[in-house]
Amino acid sequence: MKQQTLIETAPYRALCRLEIGHICSALRSSLVLLLIFSAAFLLTAQEAEAAKTIKVAVAGPFTGSVAAFGEMIKKGAQLRAKEINGNGGINSKELELIFEDDTGKDKEASLVATRIASNKKILAVVGHFNSSCSLAGKPIYKRNRIVELSPGSTNVNVCKGSDYTFRNLYRDDFQGSFSAKYIKGVLTDVKTVAVFFDNDDYGRGLRDSFKQSAEKAGLAIVADEAYDRDTTDYKAQLTKIKSANPDLIFIAGLYSQAGLILSQARESGITAQFFGADGVDSPKLLEIAGEAANGIYITTPFIFGLEGNEEAQRVAIAFEQEFGKAPDTWAALTYDAVGMIVEAIEKRGESRKAIRDHLGSLTSPEKGYQGITGLTYFDENGDCLKPAYVKQVVNGKFVAAKVQFLD
Repeated sequence: MKQQTLIETAPYRALCRLEIGHICSALRSSLVLLLIFSAAFLLTAQEAEAAKTIKVAVAGPFTGSVAAFGEMIKKGAQLRAKEINGNGGINSKELELIFEDDTGKDKEASLVATRIASNKKILAVVGHFNSSCSLAGKPIYKRNRIVELSPGSTNVNVCKGSDYTFRNLYRDDFQGSFSAKYIKGVLTDVKTVAVFFDNDDYGRGLRDSFKQSAEKAGLAIVADEAYDRDTTDYKAQLTKIKSANPDLIFIAGLYSQAGLILSQARESGITAQFFGADGVDSPKLLEIAGEAANGIYITTPFIFGLEGNEEAQRVAIAFEQEFGKAPDTWAALTYDAVGMIVEAIEKRGESRKAIRDHLGSLTSPEKGYQGITGLTYFDENGDCLKPAYVKQVVNGKFVAAKVQFLD
């Protein structure tokens, strides 16, 4: 009897195994289908969410030797984006900022520009800051037909040759000429000048413009020294400058080097007046130079606290409440640059070409963009006609100089 039971149960077990196999196979198929449908649903949801946002890149030196510029650029952009999204976004869509770090180096800027331009969801770029970085990105952006709007690059060639590159501040030929005229007209005891310049696109261009204008104004250039941005010891050049005994030393460079130059100059016994270009304009200068910064004059595209600019005052208060520190010039220019891109999208549409066409149409004061840094409109090259201001370090703080040339 036992033997027959075994004979009878063997087919039964085989049948059970077969049935279980079918069931497992069906379960596996169902699981695969479930995963496919889930993935498809997830992708559809992600695409739907992405369709609710408008992407704009912000490129600048967020790390590296001039990261203080990048910090202010980022915060200025973030504040503007927060305000825009808090007021309903851009045509009911959220503004999403994509931050890209070029470290202030042209080679890295080329990589950043390629990455931005290849992402077709990004409609425009606020940046770059350094002139060498804007110049490096220019052909890439032009080729891919995406706007770069710089809130900081002043080299004269930045916008030339591309109808996709704009800036919302002056050029170095204007800044150099303005600085020379200011020194001649206001600092009347100055007769002789030494030029100390960063040996890059920004420093060289500004040095050339300033020298030409200073000589025309009757100022004697008694020394002309270059330095490399990666250098921290300037004693050799300062020794040469000291021997020329200038009344004033003009620095065409950035705050990180200018702070060290000021300290080392005072340590070496140089008593000349210092005058810096707008690259020196950063609160970080005060930290690096300490007391040696006192007395320096600096050109700048904008000053917070000027009378009659209530909107700028509102932004300054909002910025400090949001980030716990006061905004600087570059935060203000970036704030306006983001606003200009948003206005272009609202008025012309969500495409790279529409943004370019809108900015290209701002060709007169009547058509210009009114921001906290003033009225912005462009010439045929995408360059901007805006004034320069002068600030001075007094008792360890930046203050507006007593005399301003705004004509």
